[in-house]
Amino acid sequence: MFEWMFMPEAWVALATLLALEIVLGIDNIIFITILVSRLPAEQRDLARSLGIGFAMLSRLALLFSLAWIIGMVDPWFSLFSQEFSGRDLVLIGGGLFLLAKATHEIHNSLEAVCDSDTPRNGYGGFYATIAQIAILDIVFSLDSVITAVGLVQHVSVMVIAIIGAVIAMLFAAKPIGVFVDANPTIKILALSFLMLIGFTLVAEGFDVHVPKGYIYFAMAFSVVVELLNIRVHRHKKIQPVKLIKHLEY
Repeated sequence: MFEWMFMPEAWVALATLLALEIVLGIDNIIFITILVSRLPAEQRDLARSLGIGFAMLSRLALLFSLAWIIGMVDPWFSLFSQEFSGRDLVLIGGGLFLLAKATHEIHNSLEAVCDSDTPRNGYGGFYATIAQIAILDIVFSLDSVITAVGLVQHVSVMVIAIIGAVIAMLFAAKPIGVFVDANPTIKILALSFLMLIGFTLVAEGFDVHVPKGYIYFAMAFSVVVELLNIRVHRHKKIQPVKLIKHLEY
């Protein structure tokens, strides 16, 4: 089972897969961060940990169901000369859900309205948040596991890469969440990323391949620009304070 440990190419594959799984986990972190931010502060850490834990469990469960995963890739039916597999249906449904959720969150963020179906207090909102995270975890996990199966032959390598990526997500989720909560413009940018990811999932469901490298590059570039923008605004706020102190002296 662990004979791959003596194969240098297997270690290279493990490092590559681990890096890919961490990158694919960015989607999860963004979505979890946005949903958890609507909960009371005392519930956020638990919701974040449960969401990421479920992401690992769903990935491992799908990984040990390889025969079912292979069946999900095979066409189930065709419509208007377009073939659809189980994976396509999951991606389309998940993408539409993500688009609807991101649009709803953007509306709430801009209008400062708290709808009745997204309560901020009590365990009703907590359990609803966990349920929404679980739904999207399955979609992201399917994409993650299919990537792992296509890249690596040894199941133990896939398991190690998935667990390592989830551990990285667990450590990164809270700092990212705190930063997003402290910067409303970053939250809107993150929601825009979710909409972009939703469009990508729907496109993938219709067999329109969108290179994820382009998407993640665009996301990274936008984040860098926004970070520079935040720094400039903070610098402008600091300058008047320094001037006032100078005049006082």
